[in-house]
Amino acid sequence: MLVKLVRNSHLALVATTFALCVGQATAQEVTLRYGHMHTPNSIAGMQAEWLAEAIEEKTNGAVAVEIYPNSQLGRLQELAEAVSTGSVALSHNTAGAIGSLYAPFAAFDTPYLYRDVDHLMAVMDVDSPVMAPLNEELAAASGVRLLYAFYFGTRHLTANQAIHSPDDLSGVKIRSIPFPIYMATVEGMGAIPVPVDWSEVPTALATGVVEGQENPVNVVVSAKLSDVQSHLMLTGHISAAQVIVINDDTWQSLSPENQAAIAEAALEVRQRATDAMLEAEASDLAQLAEAGMQIVGPEEGLDVEAFRTRVQARIQEEFDDQYGELYQLIAETD
Repeated sequence: MLVKLVRNSHLALVATTFALCVGQATAQEVTLRYGHMHTPNSIAGMQAEWLAEAIEEKTNGAVAVEIYPNSQLGRLQELAEAVSTGSVALSHNTAGAIGSLYAPFAAFDTPYLYRDVDHLMAVMDVDSPVMAPLNEELAAASGVRLLYAFYFGTRHLTANQAIHSPDDLSGVKIRSIPFPIYMATVEGMGAIPVPVDWSEVPTALATGVVEGQENPVNVVVSAKLSDVQSHLMLTGHISAAQVIVINDDTWQSLSPENQAAIAEAALEVRQRATDAMLEAEASDLAQLAEAGMQIVGPEEGLDVEAFRTRVQARIQEEFDDQYGELYQLIAETD
């Protein structure tokens, strides 16, 4: 996938300086390493491949992308830091994880924040009134730039028992993404949050280190969590976008023509991945039911409003002072 790229002497020097980030880059060729934590068969994993294909096509082979799935290049926090330092060029992660690099980004993963998927995607658009200035602040503060975001799904709860209200989670250990807004969310749901990196979740569930977890349905399917969890509760507590970030020095080292081509590829993959996730949600749910998981929704007695009330109160207690103005801007976005 490596091909010739003609550059002026300044860009050649920058490309060499960031050789760790761009593989074996020279003045004539650029290879970007993309590391992520998901399986290749998940939509998150597939969209990384789609991006690599689209970038190669739209740059006429001038820029290649090598994909490293399944946490080969690091865990959640390590991947966020690797893009910041430039040892990895590209990655996708939760907004909460990127919040570890620049705190305001964590606000985008606040539970029960968005009206619907259209609202979420309008906010997460790289050119939106909310995101555009924040992205420049992120780049200045951390050396990381948002390239695009796609709909990652709506997060639900799994466990080995039926859960109908927050009271049912009293004393239950639920895996949490190891970042503050996720820990607070699980705590607000009534459970004991246990921080576990995604790479360790199947083992933690199988061995009883944790008794449940929360994730979009597509992740539950692709990771075969139905093998170790018997119930899926449709709590719908976080509608989330997965954010694809690029090292800002790497981005600035690219020619304007290649930047434009990559931005065009990003727009296409953003829509393709979002559409794929929306299409998959219903079929994934049916697949889990066929695999034997018990689906617990409002018709089965799930009190979604109780979860909403408890979680929002917990989030307000910890984060409103920090993110209140940002929450207002998000609410005003059409």
